[in-house]
Amino acid sequence: MEKYILSLDAGTTSNRAILFNQKGGIVAVSQREFEQIFSRPGWVEHNPEEIWATQKFVIRDVLKSNKVNPEQIEGIGITNQRETTLIWDRKSGEPIYNAIVWQDRRTAKFCDELKKAGKEKFIQERSGLIIDAYFSASKINWLLNHVDGAREKAENGELAFGTVDTWLIWRLTHGRVHVTDATNASRTMLFNIHDLQWDNDLLELFDIPESILPKVKSSSEVYGNTVKEHFGAEIPISGIAGDQHAALFGQMCTEKGMTKNTYGTGCFVVMNTGNEAILSKNKLITTIAWQIGEKVNYALEGSIFIGGAVVQWLRDQMGFIQKSEEVESLASSVDDNGGVYMVPAFVGLGAPHWDQYASGTIIGLTRGTGKAHIARAAIESIALQSMDVINTMVQDSGIDIVELRVDGGASRNNLLMQIQSDLIQDKVVRPKVTETTALGAAYLAGLAVGFWNSIDEIKAQWSQEKSFSPSKSKEGISETVKYWHKALERSGNWNE
Repeated sequence: MEKYILSLDAGTTSNRAILFNQKGGIVAVSQREFEQIFSRPGWVEHNPEEIWATQKFVIRDVLKSNKVNPEQIEGIGITNQRETTLIWDRKSGEPIYNAIVWQDRRTAKFCDELKKAGKEKFIQERSGLIIDAYFSASKINWLLNHVDGAREKAENGELAFGTVDTWLIWRLTHGRVHVTDATNASRTMLFNIHDLQWDNDLLELFDIPESILPKVKSSSEVYGNTVKEHFGAEIPISGIAGDQHAALFGQMCTEKGMTKNTYGTGCFVVMNTGNEAILSKNKLITTIAWQIGEKVNYALEGSIFIGGAVVQWLRDQMGFIQKSEEVESLASSVDDNGGVYMVPAFVGLGAPHWDQYASGTIIGLTRGTGKAHIARAAIESIALQSMDVINTMVQDSGIDIVELRVDGGASRNNLLMQIQSDLIQDKVVRPKVTETTALGAAYLAGLAVGFWNSIDEIKAQWSQEKSFSPSKSKEGISETVKYWHKALERSGNWNE
């Protein structure tokens, strides 16, 4: 029987199960979306039970539809939307509240208070992170303070916290395993990325008892087995990485200076900085890239909250297109943006601005503006936001980017990739397998169980599908960059 690695890609809008063979090829995929809950402006939630139910469904579906016996699965790798925060009862396994999603802004004022109290340097030095509602710590604090009885139960050791990886492993193992990996821990704002421990001073600052936290493991090891009743066999769970860390590994950006950008719901630019944790002077995040055995790789990251989601907005809210892929032909139907610039700050701005109060803006409208100009401005906004992060990353690290490896759904948009190459004045490379997030989790899981013997063996599997080189000079993009920054200024600090 042929053997496989099963990758669970627990995303922001859907859950997927993907089977990979030993050549790193995709054998089968099953996907199911789940509800986005917007109970108040700026609030974004998911139903934890729906996260679990959809993930369990796609696992069973990918096995059944492709007549794969569970004994053929050598290991399971999990990659997940990261900072999304869940707390549940240890005894019953029931969530105490909906999952608070990474995009949620309800704790923005609490984060402002920490800044006013002068905690930015202290938090960055320990966790590598910038104070923002994006990360888990302020969300945990909110849950403990706003859900009836939660704080008392937490103090009594009755509650468990986890990011989505931890929640899924808890359910897959019937509550026998409460773990996360170093990459997800490094996104909580509670983890010391230098000594690889939960930080007591950060826990005290956020008023969070250590008893609710999972055990932190490496990104590639056997954490436990699924219970037999779920899929008909006990399958080892052997790899965990937050989505962007998994994508960096899946792109085989294993050497210092190698950089990738994932064009998903948001955009996430990540540069491998080797064994050095470079603290940013320009509001980028220092994070753990992955941990394999005792070896830790660090990275610089720029998180852009709204990337491909701007295309979903054009589709769902504006009705400009019926399918996301139609945006490329619509945007290509005009030669340029017609002077229109869009800043998609629907949930504030992430790196390198970190403006929690920025607002979505479309500027430069005239009587001649049409849907195509707005669509092109939306596409350009993804590339322009990424450009700002990449330029900042080069400045912080002192490392010039030779090529940008790209993945995620929107990386299939050739117009976007060409615009990106023009704006950063560097080569953009798209691999044959663009599902690099799921692939990275599969590689980490496979290494732990001997499905692949080494990183060098995996490197040989990476191959290019298409590359894009700059078609405009630096002078040719200067006006676009100038007006983009003017538009950014006008969107900033809008909401109170």
